[in-house]
Amino acid sequence: MLGKLGLPEILVIAAIALLIFGPGRLSELGKGLGEGIKNFKSAVKDGDNANEKK
Repeated sequence: MLGKLGLPEILVIAAIALLIFGPGRLSELGKGLGEGIKNFKSAVKDGDNANEKK
């Protein structure tokens, strides 16, 4: 079952990340990740719109 993460594995990873980065830094990382995903989706959507206009 290599490559499949279940709930216990995700909880262990989250706990380790919390210990390493701390709650304040972890929230900053989450916010940055969310903004990055939002910007990526926006860029993909803009790229699709540009291709349709040609």
